[in-house]
Amino acid sequence: MNHTLKNKRALITGGSRGIGAAIVRRLASEGVDVAFTYSSSPDRANEIVQAAQALGVQALAIQADSAEASQVIAAVEQTVEKLGGIDILVNNAGVLAIAPIDDFTLADFDRTIAVNVRAVFVATQAAVKHMKEGGRIINIGSANAERMPFAGGSVYAMSKSALQGLVQGLARDLGPRGITINNVQPGPIATEMNPPEGEFAEMLKKLMALPRYGSVEEIAGMVAYLAGPEAGYITGANLMIDGGFSA
Repeated sequence: MNHTLKNKRALITGGSRGIGAAIVRRLASEGVDVAFTYSSSPDRANEIVQAAQALGVQALAIQADSAEASQVIAAVEQTVEKLGGIDILVNNAGVLAIAPIDDFTLADFDRTIAVNVRAVFVATQAAVKHMKEGGRIINIGSANAERMPFAGGSVYAMSKSALQGLVQGLARDLGPRGITINNVQPGPIATEMNPPEGEFAEMLKKLMALPRYGSVEEIAGMVAYLAGPEAGYITGANLMIDGGFSA
């Protein structure tokens, strides 16, 4: 790595597993001091902390429920206090509830909006108070904002579509301050919760130009690029990394 991000400070929400953990590791490998939130499994979070520290950076795990605005704000403040500031915010935490419209509960609807949309706004609002020119906000959206090819995913798709409008609007708010904000929109990605084999996976592969699942490292690579100086002219964008799922 060329360490163009060395000594930057980042907060990644939902950073103890899957895409979030890969982002923590990638940014740490670029020299970024990292804080991340997790909702459960402190042992797993501690493993990520140790992996980041082994790369020679500061690392901090913060237990927080993204559905609780006060905990999201506290995570930002703790990051600033412990790392001395914040330069990069990655809004990665998300939930997925799938059910037909007749069976979708209001509790699941409210939690989806709270975590996938409200927490992104809350974290961003809290973080930009501390960001200087060159700050980066990167949301992990979804290709389902563009295409939902199966029944039961309407609320999830809506929540990710909301991020598209949010970043386009906030790009106007933050541009004069030299802060960029973008969405990374993954297609099917191989994780514990989304295995790349099985009947559901094979159905999705048939919809893609590249008939395979992506890797968490591929998403982390896109995030690292957007966090770096070469991406300084990209803002308000919704960037697909989906193997042609939405093509």
